[in-house]
Amino acid sequence: MNGTPAPVVALRGVSRTYRETRALDGVDLDLTPDRIYGLVGRNGSGKTTLLSVIGQQVRPDRGGRVELFGRPGWENPEALSRTVLLRDRQRYPEEFRVRHVLDAAPAFYPGWDEELARGLAEDLRLPSRTRIKKLSTGQHTALGIVLGLASRAELTMLDEPYGGLDPVARELFYDRLLEDFARHPRTVVISTHLVDEVANLLDHVLLLDRGRLVLDAGLEAARASAHTVAGPAADVAGYLAERRLEHQVSREQRIGALRTVTVAAPHDDDARAAAARHGIEIDAVSLQSAVAAHGLVPVPADQLQNA
Repeated sequence: MNGTPAPVVALRGVSRTYRETRALDGVDLDLTPDRIYGLVGRNGSGKTTLLSVIGQQVRPDRGGRVELFGRPGWENPEALSRTVLLRDRQRYPEEFRVRHVLDAAPAFYPGWDEELARGLAEDLRLPSRTRIKKLSTGQHTALGIVLGLASRAELTMLDEPYGGLDPVARELFYDRLLEDFARHPRTVVISTHLVDEVANLLDHVLLLDRGRLVLDAGLEAARASAHTVAGPAADVAGYLAERRLEHQVSREQRIGALRTVTVAAPHDDDARAAAARHGIEIDAVSLQSAVAAHGLVPVPADQLQNA
């Protein structure tokens, strides 16, 4: 035994097709205990479908394998009791008020923390007597945050948990998430477009593009998974040719004879040495830029048929 904890979620060759569209395409993924994952990607990349498969709300295509807590991940009530998946517009019974949702929650979540729920609801200014259908977008999001954190579910998945929240409320959510995670570690997956804003929360980054998992890395490795180079166009071209990166360029800018490119390739010692040989500048990029670099690299023509 190597001491590696068993994954909370294990996917092997998981695909999901809607008519002619392949929302997930052969995804292999392990989610390990006690980490916060950022699930990122452009609209339509498959993020919500992936969370729905893990949450037993969407059945994957035949041939793939899903395991939750070491057991088959479909029609698995034991896993459901240990999992929470909250969307940005979660549905509730039509006649329910906020207090009804919070009163009912302990029946669904064995680890429910009433004190945390009430404190979060107060901090996020959630009106307990308001009907769910009368909530603003931000209040609806706040209710999802309360349920997601106070459930203390071993697998907590939050699908874009920031709709309608102002910057103060978002910061409050991030602070409360980190505080409670420190006291009660679990596996958390946050689907988000606000990559740099949540970067300090994350242990690991998952990037989906056209249904494929194109980046599965720890935070620092994800940041270092792309870089920029700048200099005379001929020297930049020489660098790209030497490292065979011509097809990994996601973005470029030309000003006169100068060229700057962002490359979806590691910012490492080999890259720095090659840049020095060609007399060009090389720089790290933000996590947002690294994620964008991988999502913007053109897909080879032979892969587009299933995209």
